[in-house]
Amino acid sequence: MTTLDVVIATIGKAHGLRGEVALVLRTDQPAERLAVGTAFAVTTPTGPRTLTVAATRTQQDRWYARFAEVADRTDAEALRGAELHLDVDPELEADEDPDAWYPSQLRGLTVRHVDGRELGTVADLEHYPAQDLLIVRTAAGRRVMLPFVEELVPEVDLEAGIVLADPPGGLFEELDEDDDTPERA
Repeated sequence: MTTLDVVIATIGKAHGLRGEVALVLRTDQPAERLAVGTAFAVTTPTGPRTLTVAATRTQQDRWYARFAEVADRTDAEALRGAELHLDVDPELEADEDPDAWYPSQLRGLTVRHVDGRELGTVADLEHYPAQDLLIVRTAAGRRVMLPFVEELVPEVDLEAGIVLADPPGGLFEELDEDDDTPERA
């Protein structure tokens, strides 16, 4: 059985005086993933530690958590930026959403234009409020941020190792090094 190490949430700022923290979610199943008693191994600036979910709550569509090992605001502030990871079995979860991929599954895949040209390799997947972005490294070493939406990325084939892309014009075009002045009519 193959499992993937998946980031469930990133710890945000401390909230209140009793060690509660805001969470930046990276899962669409927070109630399952952040159930009371779930233990996470995290790396903090002070070193590795285990955090066990003691309670969660939502307020205005934001998630907050308390951990059994965190007693006060000072300890909670030291956790800011730490990522909560879980090992998941992608085979068990494929039935839930066949068009969902984990960043570790996408890294290293070849990105091809719908016309067959090779555009580069997936370097990472970054999460933003509006949409996720595929970070593509081109053959020339450029870093291109491709919105990971169906209109621009119509197909992901994990078995073939290919991401099919239909990017807007100019996104992957390399500038000629000799041509640094605009053309005049």
